[in-house]
Amino acid sequence: VQLQASGGGMVHIGDSLRLSCVASGRAFSSGTMAWFRQTSGKGREFVGGRRWTDGSTYYADSVKGRFTISRDNTKNTVYLQMNNLKPEDTAIYYCASSSNRLITSALRYPSSYPDWGQGTQVTVSS
Repeated sequence: VQLQASGGGMVHIGDSLRLSCVASGRAFSSGTMAWFRQTSGKGREFVGGRRWTDGSTYYADSVKGRFTISRDNTKNTVYLQMNNLKPEDTAIYYCASSSNRLITSALRYPSSYPDWGQGTQVTVSS
């Protein structure tokens, strides 16, 4: 499957952004997908993920209550709605997908996902 992420940009503290991840080759209706982010010199950090088979959704504590994952089946697109953005949210955001129904303990690890989008930059300034 090929993933194409978009929607990043430069915003101010408290603003909102919606990232999109379009999949081709496999529907988002199966398996597991997640959003990760990465800053310079650090590894990819789990942001949120959803297991489509049962709809279970998980978020990092740092974004819980501010970020939401949703899906548009007609467009085979997954979204990451980001509200009340903070400077510490500044990063390159990646969407990732696995055809497997990942167990909860594996869902937060980048190595669990074979398919990745190219990343989109989000910059939050004061």
